[in-house]
Amino acid sequence: MKPILSIGETQEEYDLGITEEVCAMQVSKDLAGVSKKDLANVVLAYEPVWAIGTGKVPTTSQIGEVHSYIRAALITRFGNEIGSAIRLLYGGSVKVSNAAEIFAVGDVDGALVGGASLKAGDFAPIVEALNAA
Repeated sequence: MKPILSIGETQEEYDLGITEEVCAMQVSKDLAGVSKKDLANVVLAYEPVWAIGTGKVPTTSQIGEVHSYIRAALITRFGNEIGSAIRLLYGGSVKVSNAAEIFAVGDVDGALVGGASLKAGDFAPIVEALNAA
């Protein structure tokens, strides 16, 4: 079993333009004290709180910017080998209609799927989109 650490900003933080700072602070605090050995088992998911269950989704450009920032922060904090190896997922209204586009974004290694995972007919195409990426 691997833990998934979810990080992300609220609508207010997004509107203030402090998404990157919020995510960096969450990574720093939440992974403080985690050994390098245990970091190999960590999966990190960027889930903007304002997008969860709302149908709102950041643009792929915004997702890419945040994921690139998170990856750079991980590399700065833990070194290239560990920081590059931590899987970064995107979560927040992932569905059949946007999965392939999200999986094509740099530094997106997969998705944390909520409601769309409840129906096989919705979830299977998302899995297929990931496998095709």
